[in-house]
Amino acid sequence: MAAEKTLNAAERKVLSNAKARLTIARDMNSEYQSEGGVGGRLADNITRWAGSWTFILLFLGFLAIWALINTEMLGKGAFDPYPFIFLNLILSMLAAIQAPVILMAANRQSARDRIDARHDYEVNLKAELEIMALHDRIEDLRTSEIEEIKAALVRLVAVLEKGKAKN
Repeated sequence: MAAEKTLNAAERKVLSNAKARLTIARDMNSEYQSEGGVGGRLADNITRWAGSWTFILLFLGFLAIWALINTEMLGKGAFDPYPFIFLNLILSMLAAIQAPVILMAANRQSARDRIDARHDYEVNLKAELEIMALHDRIEDLRTSEIEEIKAALVRLVAVLEKGKAKN
């Protein structure tokens, strides 16, 4: 019991679950979904979309169309002639909005990683305890088998000595 006082919360949880024969493993995805609220999930979804090939290809298409319209199609009457100052303003504003959203998603991901690491530690600790318990059980079985073999040998020696005495 004195050793239990030196355990941290995760170790105490694993020990109590092991004593109660409860599982440690759980569905981490459901925990992720419940954390962070609407803003966190929105940041994840925006980052997932903005980091996709679909977005990149669509955005490249948008930039190509913008450049084509403002150089070739509209010519002198272009609303954003080369060097595309208005497009640069739009891209700067987009980057200013995307950067904090990406950072929020990265922070959320690092929180997920910490939860995963803590859960992995708990599962590994429980597995280690179970392996130690199995090792102890196997050692007990081996000891009892050795005792049974010793007893059988003693009986066998006694039978052999009896047979020797008769002859």
